[in-house]
Amino acid sequence: MKIGISSCLLGTQCRYDGGHSKDGFIVKQLSKYFDFVPYCPEKMIFPTPREAIRLTRKDGIIKVKTSTTNLDVTKEVHDISKQIADEIQEEELCGFIFKSKSPTCGMERVKLYPENKSGQSENVGVGIFAGKVKEKYPLLPAEEEGRLNDAWLRENFLMQIFAYKHIFEFLNSNPSINDLVQFHTSYKYLIYAKSHEAYKELGKIVANHDKRDIKVVLEEYKHSFLRAIYEKGTISNTYNVVLHIYGYFKKLISQEEKEELLEAFEEFKNEIIPFIAVIKLLNLYTKRFNIEYLKTQKFLNPYPKELALRSTILAYK
Repeated sequence: MKIGISSCLLGTQCRYDGGHSKDGFIVKQLSKYFDFVPYCPEKMIFPTPREAIRLTRKDGIIKVKTSTTNLDVTKEVHDISKQIADEIQEEELCGFIFKSKSPTCGMERVKLYPENKSGQSENVGVGIFAGKVKEKYPLLPAEEEGRLNDAWLRENFLMQIFAYKHIFEFLNSNPSINDLVQFHTSYKYLIYAKSHEAYKELGKIVANHDKRDIKVVLEEYKHSFLRAIYEKGTISNTYNVVLHIYGYFKKLISQEEKEELLEAFEEFKNEIIPFIAVIKLLNLYTKRFNIEYLKTQKFLNPYPKELALRSTILAYK
């Protein structure tokens, strides 16, 4: 599974000062599961080390200029950023991790300087390259390395990546409408945990009451699915989902076991225990009673458990 990434985050010495921004979580943890495809638009047009560049704004027009000599390099940066963004589709990436605050790779809060060097800078800009990528691939999972320190954003981002890969693998298998029904069913509770409205929308597409051609249905489903997994999960939605799942075996377990489960649900809802404790119980009963429908649910096992993304209370909000 391939993920695009700003080169400096892997330890490549391509920053303006000849240094790097190697990220331990990315290099030590994520590299076990993903193949990284590095990109650095600045390195492709400037030497290393080099004069730093920055974004400037005057009368609403944003330019890219060197920080000391004030040389205008807007065209060069835009051209190489567009070129790389156009080439990305050949790599079949499942996501992208950008370098935060970078004038080329920052997704948000990039400093915008007044062009005349007087006045206050503002942290409201978007890096030129990151902007081109998001414009061309608006539903490609993307995050900055700094935001991945937030357990909630990290869990949502990586869940999104695995679902993104799965939908394209599915679409490449020349599926039938029955295959689509099975795929959609397997994502029922994962989508529910993000948006009830999104699941209803996807359900209407799958129902295909107008008897449209399968290719049209699959294309519409793809876009709606990608928008759905882009949503962030919430504690309240997730709590409702586990109550739905509980319904599959509440008549099969003892009163003591019911109380234990419901107590765990409430403790998760009140941010006392991490969600992994609830998931372990749900998987335990799913296996114990051999409930095939739940075994297919991506919600219960959306990514390798070794990532331990649900092991902290902070993974849900």
